[in-house]
Amino acid sequence: MKNLSIVGYGKMGRLIEQLAPQYDFEIHSKLDLNDDLSQAAGADVAIEFTSPHAVAANVEKISALGIPLVVGTTGWASDLDRVRAAIASNNSALVWSPNFSVGVNIFARLVHEAARLFKDQPEYGAWAWEIHHITKKDAPSGTLIKLVDEMKAAGFERSIDAGSSRAGAHPGTHEIGFDSLADTITLRHTARSREGFARGALKAAQWIIGKKGFFDFADVLFK
Repeated sequence: MKNLSIVGYGKMGRLIEQLAPQYDFEIHSKLDLNDDLSQAAGADVAIEFTSPHAVAANVEKISALGIPLVVGTTGWASDLDRVRAAIASNNSALVWSPNFSVGVNIFARLVHEAARLFKDQPEYGAWAWEIHHITKKDAPSGTLIKLVDEMKAAGFERSIDAGSSRAGAHPGTHEIGFDSLADTITLRHTARSREGFARGALKAAQWIIGKKGFFDFADVLFK
């Protein structure tokens, strides 16, 4: 079994701890925001679910220990260059994604293909919408931003009306739609629980051990 350090011991951290044995991991350390991250030394890999403002510093400290990381925290895109630089300078490895659900990542590929097919049909407008629990810190979600980016990358150049809702304890729904006078086509992914995110992060943690570089979860799933 490999040794796993959990960085961020909130709801996701506890769920990762619960599921880790199914992925042949033993828990090496459980660290929260105010803990000394040097306690992760000796772990084979770390999974980070903390807060957006903490990601860059956490990556710098963990990668300096020679430990590859999986970063599941969202909302830190402004620090992407700093994080890339830390991984490169420490000759380490990292997998990141705005969403570690396997289903969401397949959904993103379906959205890309739909946008490619609709890009030359000017009668169709498009929207993107998501809802999450009231405690989610970023809006729009990183996943919705990724989905819109996928549409644009597919060549859909018309306006995409995007919106977000925050209410209750909803684990997450993302919806992409195309509408014309004749009809409406809707693509939707609904998460039932956080378990899919935790399982995806653990899958990525298995994959990143022994590698060097900066990766997206799509690299784990599709390459």
